[in-house]
Amino acid sequence: MFGRRKKGAADDAAGEAEQVVEGMDPQDETDTADAAEPQRVSLPPAPRPDGPWDVSEVREPGEGRVDLGGIFVPGVEGMELRVEVAGDAIVAATVVLRDSAVQLQAFAAPKKEGIWGEVREEIASGITQQGGVIDELEGPLGWELRAQVPVQLPDGTGGVQVVRFIGCDGPRWFLRGVISGQGAVQPEAAGLLESIFRDTVVVRGDAPMAPRDPIVLKLPDDAQMVAEGVQQQEPQAQEGSRFAGGMGQLARGPEITEVR
Repeated sequence: MFGRRKKGAADDAAGEAEQVVEGMDPQDETDTADAAEPQRVSLPPAPRPDGPWDVSEVREPGEGRVDLGGIFVPGVEGMELRVEVAGDAIVAATVVLRDSAVQLQAFAAPKKEGIWGEVREEIASGITQQGGVIDELEGPLGWELRAQVPVQLPDGTGGVQVVRFIGCDGPRWFLRGVISGQGAVQPEAAGLLESIFRDTVVVRGDAPMAPRDPIVLKLPDDAQMVAEGVQQQEPQAQEGSRFAGGMGQLARGPEITEVR
């Protein structure tokens, strides 16, 4: 089942986390990248023996996966798949499984350099500057960020949302995931979401793209669109630079309003 939403509609933890990151000042991003350069920049992508995969590495990418053009998302029984839009372009997909979700988004990347290290620095800087808490650790999918992000609850009071930022560098692409819900609160319960991320296939294409440009997705030909059934409060407007120096045109994430 597919759901389609416009950027700017109120959403879940992944979107809230991105709101916070989007509030960074451009100079802060530059300073962060400069400070991290000796350790984070010009590193080649790490090996990916267990995925995520480049389309050239998979014989039948559409077997058992949903074809979204720029990515093939593994199909899992009981999942809900939602597409996310920025303007008129579909730029992300969210897999919802019960009380957890993972948002997937692919970006162009330099040919010989990975960007996940410096992106982690930028995400962490943006969240901590706004009062959040970040832990950087090596998880089942490699280095990741586990964040406690300050958010405004529907009743107007302040709260904290827990999310996990995961990522993987591939050949000329970068795949980012945001795990929210129970899979973020209890990472040991996120095995299936992690498997979905790991088995995703990225189709970068041969067209010239600037690093960090989103890889545009498409709906499957036989997709059945369904309307949103939940009305939520509009979030407060966030001013500032684009997320991670070019990843700011992110659609909002899965519709999870409570973490238990």
